[in-house]
Amino acid sequence: MKRIAVFTSGGDAPGMNAGVRAVVRSASSKGLHVFGIYRGYQGMIEGDIKRLEKANVSNIIHRGGTILKTARSMEFMTADGRKQAAESLSAHDIDGVIAIGGNGTFTGANIFYEEHGIPFVGMPGTIDNDLYGTDFTIGFDTACNTAIDAIDKIRDTADSHNRLFFIEVMGRHSGYIGLYTGIGSGASGILIPEKDNDTNSLIVTLRKAIKKKKLFSLVVVAEGDESGGAAHIANKVQEEFPQFETKVTIIGHLQRGGSPTCADRILASRLGHAAVEGLLEGKQNVMAGIVNNKVKFTDFKDCITKSKVPNKELLSLGEILAMG
Repeated sequence: MKRIAVFTSGGDAPGMNAGVRAVVRSASSKGLHVFGIYRGYQGMIEGDIKRLEKANVSNIIHRGGTILKTARSMEFMTADGRKQAAESLSAHDIDGVIAIGGNGTFTGANIFYEEHGIPFVGMPGTIDNDLYGTDFTIGFDTACNTAIDAIDKIRDTADSHNRLFFIEVMGRHSGYIGLYTGIGSGASGILIPEKDNDTNSLIVTLRKAIKKKKLFSLVVVAEGDESGGAAHIANKVQEEFPQFETKVTIIGHLQRGGSPTCADRILASRLGHAAVEGLLEGKQNVMAGIVNNKVKFTDFKDCITKSKVPNKELLSLGEILAMG
């Protein structure tokens, strides 16, 4: 293996640039030529591929987003699109590819490998932390810290005005951000997709808070909670507790941006180096992850099909601490 490529795909996540930097510098130290594929699979189809030297990745470890850009490609979902992408890689004599992204990225890579046999190694880059095969994904820690910082500021207003705030965080199918930010911010309630009957449990918790004469409450809601979004749940609670003035804040895409935390920079750096080593060892169609602080490679099929849910201890902890 002499020439490899790296690209970022799907939603951007803080730490992706640190991952690209690690890939380029680790590969260069092994005598490999590295190419950056711009705009994900769409750039692969269009041949938007450029050589990356060490100097190209200087001073990017602290930057959010991705210097390689990202795009969603409907064209890559077709056999003709994937054939064109394979021809673009062949034109640049690419021997292997490192893909930084999430479930959709690895689904595409898995199909592409089966059709064209080009080795892929993935790196988990998504703020949702929902990929099987790694304890944490690149961007998750930064997203949680961003959300907690926002919630801490909202707490000041909630306290001053005796208001009940419902704060919606990202997590359409995964409640990791909601759970971690809820516990980390001292929320009075945490509503995530992995828990049933959230609204009823919340009402019980708020009744207990009223008996203790607690003056205000913060409730963290994952956008994909089965009971509905923050605004829908706030309306239900307002009907139950008309004495409360309820407010809704949706943090939204703020969680995707910003300078990555130290934890995300180190995670991305470890995984970037591991992905290069994996390609050189002949690994293919796998994702490099960190499990119990050790590098582990997991087949794309398992990453895609197996579910990853928060452990019961954390779920229980969130409920216990909310009753304080």
